Amino acid sequence: MVLKIFFPQCCNKADSGLLVGRWIPGQNSAVVLAVIHYPFIPGQVKQYIHQMRGQSGVDLTVLGSWSMPKEGQEGMESFLRDLSTIFPQGQWLQLSREMGKIGFRCHVLTRDPRGGEKDKVIFIHYEQRKVMLSQLHPIDNGVPDPQTESQLPQVFGTVCQSEPLFFLDKYDDGPVKMTHWQSEGREGSIIVELMKQASTPVCLLTTWMLTLWTSLCSSRILNMRPMRFISSKLSTCVQLSYRTEHLQTVCSPTRATAHNHFMRKANIFVSFFVDVSLGLLLVSWMYRENRIGKLANTLVPAADYVAKELEELLQWLMGAPAGLKMNRALDQVLGRFFLYHIHLWISYIHLMSPFVEMILWYVGLSACLGLTFALSLLSDITALLTFHIYCFYVYGARLYCMTVYGLSSLWRLFRGKKWNVLRQRVDSCSYDLDQLFIGTLLFTILLFLLPTTALYYLVFTLLRLVVVMFQGVLHLSVDFINSFPLFAMGLRLFRSYRLAGGRDCLSFGWENKPQQHRYPTHSQFRLCIPVKPHRHTLHTASLGYLFL
Repeated sequence: MVLKIFFPQCCNKADSGLLVGRWIPGQNSAVVLAVIHYPFIPGQVKQYIHQMRGQSGVDLTVLGSWSMPKEGQEGMESFLRDLSTIFPQGQWLQLSREMGKIGFRCHVLTRDPRGGEKDKVIFIHYEQRKVMLSQLHPIDNGVPDPQTESQLPQVFGTVCQSEPLFFLDKYDDGPVKMTHWQSEGREGSIIVELMKQASTPVCLLTTWMLTLWTSLCSSRILNMRPMRFISSKLSTCVQLSYRTEHLQTVCSPTRATAHNHFMRKANIFVSFFVDVSLGLLLVSWMYRENRIGKLANTLVPAADYVAKELEELLQWLMGAPAGLKMNRALDQVLGRFFLYHIHLWISYIHLMSPFVEMILWYVGLSACLGLTFALSLLSDITALLTFHIYCFYVYGARLYCMTVYGLSSLWRLFRGKKWNVLRQRVDSCSYDLDQLFIGTLLFTILLFLLPTTALYYLVFTLLRLVVVMFQGVLHLSVDFINSFPLFAMGLRLFRSYRLAGGRDCLSFGWENKPQQHRYPTHSQFRLCIPVKPHRHTLHTASLGYLFL
């Protein structure tokens, strides 16, 4: 038979003592969880193991002894071997290692005279920290699946459920001293523990404030049709509602039940933290060296420059643009109409110029809520400052569409057709002479006016396209900050094993798919090299799946 020993890498250099772990029933395997250091009192060790057995629900026991003698401890190995009479087991593992050497020695003492010593021993190294954080243990509270023949699910479940055993570190004044993955100090400093304690009231307060805010936003006055239409068009309002939903998800008092829920909360929290950090950096940059005043002083001259360029563009269109022959009457009417709008816009900018610096000063403070708020507000300000360009585009598009629609209708008149509004199709129709004459006149007029309207429509569409592209870049930046999974990418780069649990839930179907493999099989592990006990050197191996 083959005996498989799962040994934690953190115990490779542990002081001599007792091996604490669990025998996996029916698998001829042992999972070592910790090493209790010498000196110890056997009665206190039994009491402590009994206490941990009750807290964890795992059948913990003393598996054997671990010997790594130092100077002056030459008889330590024989002393620990004699402890098998105090902690009676069917098999007593006696592992030893010499200082400065890589190999291990393993003796298996058995009380069954018919069994004798094992022919082979497979020594498997595993990392407790990665097993705990990868969440590869069973999701059904460690109950082994009867359809699964492998002992690996029980190994993961044993390490996971033995978490109370890892609470004891070298700074605790307990009856025993142990070595395990957290023996050097539990992960998370006192500051992190205090933050965990303070997170509950902070989340409750934030949830209450968000509930008050959502109830205010859902009031009847703010849900009126004009207010709802305006809020749907403003990027700042959309981003505010988006962040409100995110904060409600993060500050929810309910614990994340699944791995994907936890990852979603973590991604939202990290993106919100990065967003606020970038916003604060932007605020510190803007309010340094009077950059707000400099920006306000350059805004009005920039508006005048844009207005001058638009006036020159309209003057060019009112002449003979690119050598094209335009309809002079319509060209002059449209040019003067758009020039009047530019004059109104410049008057509006100069009227607001004394308040520009104050407006920018308060707008800059919105970056404290996050960089996305500042970008959304910049998009709204761009829409307000380029409202005249939007009006030009709407006027030109409406005029062009009316011209094309009139030409298409008159073209159907020449062919004896008409558009049936009720049936939404083209039907035949007979027209008299007067209708055909008036239709011919109108078609001729619209056809000769089409180049003028098309040119104005093309120019203002290109101007509108420039503004839309700039706003699109801002919106893409906001969506990137809101949606990019920074937490998941960080785990993928630095702690990829933390993603193994969620990846297994997708690939192996832990929930509602009992016909598939629920746990990794033997072939997914770079296991061991079988060796004989007594005179050998046990080669270490690693759980390769955890390093993916």
